[in-house]
Amino acid sequence: MRRRVVVTGIGCVTPLGTSPKQLWKNLLEGKSGVGRTTLFDASNFPTKISAEVRDWSIAEEGEDAATWAPRSRHTQFAAGAAKQAVRDSGVLERIEPTRFGVYLGAGEGQQDFYRFARMMTAATADGEFSLKKFVESAVKELDPVAELEQEPNMPSSYLAGMFNAQGPNANCLTACAASSQAIGEATEIIRRGEADVMLSGGAHSMIHPFGVTGFNLLTALSERNEEPQRASRPFDLNRDGFVLGEGAAMVVLEEYERAKARGANIYGEIAGYGTTADAFRITDQHPEGRGATRCIRMALEDAQVNDEDICYINAHGTSTALNDKIETLAIRNAFGAQAAKIPVSSTKSMTGHLVAAAGATELIVCLMTLRDNVLPPTINYETPDPACDLDYVPNTAREHKCKAVLSNSFGFGGQNITLIASRA
Repeated sequence: MRRRVVVTGIGCVTPLGTSPKQLWKNLLEGKSGVGRTTLFDASNFPTKISAEVRDWSIAEEGEDAATWAPRSRHTQFAAGAAKQAVRDSGVLERIEPTRFGVYLGAGEGQQDFYRFARMMTAATADGEFSLKKFVESAVKELDPVAELEQEPNMPSSYLAGMFNAQGPNANCLTACAASSQAIGEATEIIRRGEADVMLSGGAHSMIHPFGVTGFNLLTALSERNEEPQRASRPFDLNRDGFVLGEGAAMVVLEEYERAKARGANIYGEIAGYGTTADAFRITDQHPEGRGATRCIRMALEDAQVNDEDICYINAHGTSTALNDKIETLAIRNAFGAQAAKIPVSSTKSMTGHLVAAAGATELIVCLMTLRDNVLPPTINYETPDPACDLDYVPNTAREHKCKAVLSNSFGFGGQNITLIASRA
């Protein structure tokens, strides 16, 4: 018999709120976390806006800010969200360390553009590139600790140490699908009996010159610079790209019988997990949505629920022309006629796109939807797109009884993840 897995703790640090309570309140009010970029001078970039985490310090979670200062921005977000989730769960009171693991979908650390620029300046001082001068400059410029902190596995390593989690420890980096995949794989670890508790989620910050340049070259970012809070508009006919965000979100996953025995507060059960690859292009989804469609169906089969049981879909919904059209097609392919009856919204319209941290953030949104029977809206939805013809919960939150909810995450490279959460 497969072991059941439930969520007993949640935590987040996002542009729209640095706790689940604050995030949920702002989502239901239809607020936006998007503004002018301040983390670097973006005045000469095509995109000058982003969704930054503002006015937050890890000291708010009881940690020494000076100790964490040398660590990457996303690692600090991860630690803050994890402390919230673990505290919320109460799971540390009675736990065998070897049965407690960590599985994250965290991105790379903050890239130091300015050090790299100084190295390149030194290497080309005579008009020709000199590898010798580049290396000599690198030896002087690069900080070995800062370089180590860029490794994607660092957040999971720090979290293991913080909570004495001596069980399985892993990190996957599958772009925008990363934290959803981490939660799915962590769920499987508990189902198989390899651990009883897993701390899972993701963290990322790509709001730096390298990150913005890359997405601008892919023509993936919105250039609606004069209207930052109206820039992210999933499924709207006049969408022109996503808004880059940052942050972290964490959940405590626990074997159901264990959680029930200790009287834990249960937010919901991770009932279904689907994972596929488009096997098409590294930048585009398959035009027929074949990977996304199969991923949704796989999650439904894993959860053993009927199409009619899904009461809400939190879409990947990036606000790009292709993603929103193809995701709509995939939902229609997966659910058939039932698709028209399922409310769908994209909370990226308010949070921006948190990349590796997006899926875990959106799962927390789904869990609060289950708890309160309220659907967060898709804001900035003004002009319907004939290719996007579902119920996108436009602009205003809606009361709606929920039994099971579904969350999609589709990453660059063709990675597709679907999670289904239900009442335990």
